[in-house]
Amino acid sequence: MKVAIFGVGAMGSVYAARFAGAGLDVVAIDPWQDHVTAIAERGLHLQGPDGDRVVTGIRASTDPALARGADLIVIATKASGVGEAARAVQSLISSDATVVTIQNGLGAGDRITEHLPGASVLLGVADGFGAAMRGPGHASHAAMKLIRLGELGGGLTPRLAHVVTIWETAGFKVQAFADIHQLVWEKLLCNVTLSAPCTVHDCTVGELLDDPGKWAEALECMHEAHACAIARGLSFAFDDPVAYVTDFAKMVRHASPSMRLDHLAGRVSEIDFINGAIPPIGRDLGIVTPTNERLSAEVRAREEKFMDTRK
Repeated sequence: MKVAIFGVGAMGSVYAARFAGAGLDVVAIDPWQDHVTAIAERGLHLQGPDGDRVVTGIRASTDPALARGADLIVIATKASGVGEAARAVQSLISSDATVVTIQNGLGAGDRITEHLPGASVLLGVADGFGAAMRGPGHASHAAMKLIRLGELGGGLTPRLAHVVTIWETAGFKVQAFADIHQLVWEKLLCNVTLSAPCTVHDCTVGELLDDPGKWAEALECMHEAHACAIARGLSFAFDDPVAYVTDFAKMVRHASPSMRLDHLAGRVSEIDFINGAIPPIGRDLGIVTPTNERLSAEVRAREEKFMDTRK
């Protein structure tokens, strides 16, 4: 089986290394030339709870054509890169190939179906990895809780069960869900709680938890998102959203959200798909979302400075 990973950042590197380690034919596509060169020449160095190893045999390139003929395509780009990756995939894959897209935030399904039929797409949610890039060809992750997968259109299908088995073969803990959109929103509640607050206050998850004022502000972000979800008719697997996001934060207290890591590296983040996605939804539903509005504006203002320095 040929597996193509589009977007070999921290999480994409975890996927590529573990699939290749399980003996699958893995190709990795990413625009970071130094990274793909390091993978191609020296292998992919992955540090995690199950050890420190270098996985060789992964073919890596900046050219999407390397993915031609793949049976399974994993789009692990930033949320803003989903559309471009789907457009590249469109002309490279067969009609019976499966595309799995795994991003933080909202809207990946909508963006991918602008270029690919929804019947070929699975949505994924990655929980509790704490992944980070350490340099070209080198990634790490602090934990590996769960990969949740579901059909974009819903339901439990034989195709979904088959894809779950493939991920399990690579050592992932995986669960199939009939309604993956519920899981996307459950992950979003954790993301809005941690992402913009940790970025604006320049702190780890644990430092956010340990500051009562900052944690109260973070929970306001969550409450606003939760209110939007309930108004949209979503249901959740938990009764107490505060306990849910708090337990998640405690599990990754030593980590920094990817949004903060982006700012530390001077990169534009996924703010529009996480905290920044909540105010437009709130306006449509007549729900006020001042905390997400304010923190998103602060994140965007900082990113404008990044862009200004590059001109």
